[in-house]
Amino acid sequence: MMASAVIADDEPLAREKLRGLLADVDWIRCVGEATTGPDTVTMVNRARPDLLFLDIRMPGHSGLEVLARLRHRPIVVFTTAHHEFAVAAFEVRALDYLLKPFGRRRFAETLTRVRESLTAAADVSAVERARDALERGRPLQRIFVRTRGRITPVAVDEVTRFEARDDYVAIHAAPGRYLASLRLGDLEHMLDADRFLRIHRSHIVNLNAVLTIEPHATGRLLVTLRDGTRLFASRARSKRIRRRAV
Repeated sequence: MMASAVIADDEPLAREKLRGLLADVDWIRCVGEATTGPDTVTMVNRARPDLLFLDIRMPGHSGLEVLARLRHRPIVVFTTAHHEFAVAAFEVRALDYLLKPFGRRRFAETLTRVRESLTAAADVSAVERARDALERGRPLQRIFVRTRGRITPVAVDEVTRFEARDDYVAIHAAPGRYLASLRLGDLEHMLDADRFLRIHRSHIVNLNAVLTIEPHATGRLLVTLRDGTRLFASRARSKRIRRRAV
């Protein structure tokens, strides 16, 4: 069995390392490298590789956005340098992920899974799951996050609010607080719009966790959650919320 692979990573050293590791594997041939999200989409759709090593944070498109734009459906192995990376945050179920820096032993474990998957042909690809996850009408049910080396599933129903922190989202939930490597804007489109409300560019709240929404002297709305958290809605969002009131 001979397989083809594409390496997608904006870091030269990371690409060099993967290229070197693959050079020692006689059943995988690297057919291309990409350094941005858009270039990755173009290359994968053109080269149609069996395997894609995909950095989760790339210029142009995130790893999730790349998957959602692919027509070809390769086996996907995420690579990331971030411990907080939500391994299955979008329920894409990539075959595996490699946490940088990884060694030959960890890489060999991944290749074993790749070979088994190529032989058995996974029932649903990561690309299909990514595309499904981005479709409205199929709200996200759970988010998988990494905590201290373990994968923790967090039920969306248990989340009181989501808070943007640069390229991350802080997840405030009943079990605790978690940090996931994703954008609040991407997450917003995956949540149930009848239950979750974006009140600010940095905040999405679970309406079931809201105690009161009241006007403030600043002209904005003040949102108070049942746990005592108080958040100001932006002026634009305050207007939208007022229009929803009956």
